[in-house]
Parts: sequence; structure tokens; C-alpha cells
Amino acid sequence: MSNPNESSESPERGEGYEAGKARRTQVMGEPFVERAMSGLDGFSRPLQDWLNEHAWGSTWLRDGLDLKTRSLCTCAMLAALGRSTELKGHVRGAINNGASVVEIREVLLHSALYAGAPAASEAFRSARAVLEEMGVAMPE
Repeated sequence: MSNPNESSESPERGEGYEAGKARRTQVMGEPFVERAMSGLDGFSRPLQDWLNEHAWGSTWLRDGLDLKTRSLCTCAMLAALGRSTELKGHVRGAINNGASVVEIREVLLHSALYAGAPAASEAFRSARAVLEEMGVAMPE
């Protein structure tokens, strides 16, 4: 007997899905998006579809902030929340969007005032790992 709360059909994707996926790829890079979208199943696919449509489609496509500013704001919020895994991806996105290492450093340092030293320390460790992996020169 099937569960009436389960659906074998995927819900329709909204109009922002493809544009959002394209913006996500532009910011985060194709390898990142391919990893996020690979191996999806009926449990995990709805989250990735929602992220593409809503986070990347309706929010990251808005006017009002350029992509670099949006990326730096995202890095600050992820640092404050202690979300180092997500921060690593968005540090890469900030570089892709034209942010300099100094700008990223200053955003993370600024976050220490409001989020605390432990959150900023974790953010610096995460950012440094990604920047080194990318071969980005560190400032003196």
C-alpha cells in the first residue's frame, strides 16, 4: 500500500530554475554545481531545485547589488553563522565575482566585531584553505 503523502512525480520547476542554475554556475563555477547536482534522488533533489529557483533564481538575479558585493555579504553572513563548508564555496564565488583577497580578508575581519573571534578565526581558516587551493597570492 502506498503512502498518500508520497509522490512519485517531481513538482514542476518554476521559471526561475534555469536562470538560477545559470547564475549559480556563473558564481560558483561549473565543477561546484555539477557536484551539487550529481547523484540527486527523490529526497535531495527538491532542496537543490529550491536553491536553484529561489536562492540563485529570485535572489541572486535581483538588481540592486552587484555580484561582488552580494558575494562579500554572503561571506560575512556565513562567517557569522560559522558555516565554514558553505563559506569555502562562496569565497571561491567572491573571487569569481571580482573580489580581491584583501576585500575578503577585510570582510572576514569585520565579521569578528559582530560575530565574535571564534567565528572569524574559523572563517579565516576556511577562506585561506580555498584561496591556497585556487593558487591565489596572499597579501603581505
